[in-house]
Amino acid sequence: MLEPEAAYVEMDEAMGLGEGLVSAIVQSVLKNKSRELEMLKRDATKLENIKPPFPRISYEDAIGVLQKHGNPAKFGDDFGGDEETIISSAFDRPVLIHRYPTSIKAFYMQPDAERPELALAFDMIAPEGYGEIIGGSQRIHDYDLLLKRLHEHNLPEESFQWYLDLRRYGSVPHSGFGMGLERTVAWICGTEHIREVIPFPRMIYRVYP
Repeated sequence: MLEPEAAYVEMDEAMGLGEGLVSAIVQSVLKNKSRELEMLKRDATKLENIKPPFPRISYEDAIGVLQKHGNPAKFGDDFGGDEETIISSAFDRPVLIHRYPTSIKAFYMQPDAERPELALAFDMIAPEGYGEIIGGSQRIHDYDLLLKRLHEHNLPEESFQWYLDLRRYGSVPHSGFGMGLERTVAWICGTEHIREVIPFPRMIYRVYP
């Protein structure tokens, strides 16, 4: 995983940071590794338009896309591989889905001030059916709210004292995300399966490398 965290950054800026990072990686690969892409028989034309701005849709809009394609998704459902493939097929570059229900996201994600039932969280879904490559959010920086959310998730307060201490004496708005490096490499290289880019994948007939 690649996991940046940035102070004084809210969700929209964090999405922009992820967008710029993915674009820079893809454009660098096109510029510097064209021979390797050719060896992999990767259709580089599908990567050429991976440039900002990426489309951004709300979780509720994504539910609408799924229902339009006959998927029975409803508000409160999380997305799996099938749902991510349907959503990404509507776009020619990664799509950012934001403002998920708080009920399906981690306790430390900042609620939307206008709609507290939604978290300021986002996922980036790669095109061509490769699924989520980035997941992130704006973090809760208020100690009392963080403690409240911890209790709402029935998590043991004593196990999170170190995390609460990060807010106890004051904090600032901040955001971060995690990028799945192997999933990202699989997409850029156009591999059939993520195990092709894992150095020591666990295979059904092999436990040890």
